[in-house]
Amino acid sequence: MDFKSSDTLRDGPHIPGPRSEDHLPDTVSAAVKVVIVGGFGVGKTTMVGSVSEIRPLTTEETMTQAGIGVDDNYGSETKTATTVAMDFGRISITDELVLYLFGTPGQERFWFLWNGLFEGALGAVVLIDTRRLEVSFDVIGRLEERGVPFVIANNAFPDGPRYPADELRQALDLDPDVPILECDARRRASSRDVLMTLMRYLHELALARV
Repeated sequence: MDFKSSDTLRDGPHIPGPRSEDHLPDTVSAAVKVVIVGGFGVGKTTMVGSVSEIRPLTTEETMTQAGIGVDDNYGSETKTATTVAMDFGRISITDELVLYLFGTPGQERFWFLWNGLFEGALGAVVLIDTRRLEVSFDVIGRLEERGVPFVIANNAFPDGPRYPADELRQALDLDPDVPILECDARRRASSRDVLMTLMRYLHELALARV
């Protein structure tokens, strides 16, 4: 069977191919990679989906009874699925340059996948939930160990406590120059602003090295 000319398995279901708008334009000559990290349920999949110009690739699986006592779903008790590998999206910056977004799995048992996702990353967005700040400590530590620059985006949940940026900086033990901003990962404009903040921060770091 010629899989190049057919997307239908014999006696099996139709497998849809990529939409025309999902194809990478021929004009693209460069790409940069950004990772979106954070604990379980902080909104990584939502952020990738809200801002990606293509249909995002997700690897969510239904949470089962087997995860009880292993997975942490505090504050996300109504969540029924979890990312087990990564989320992927794309944004065209110019006709020649694209930004690839990779969302990491939040459950700690999948963190071994992070090393590959961090490889070649220009920078990162750390999504936090003020109801569970402690789940961000190891996330930030891993980025600092690998030397990946990052910004902090507080995904403001309705029942989450509000803290001034200075208090969050102290609680997370951040350097004074690391940007902290609030966002709503469900809104495209808000997610875009987070990425723009990261790009400006990376630009500042690059200028400081000159």
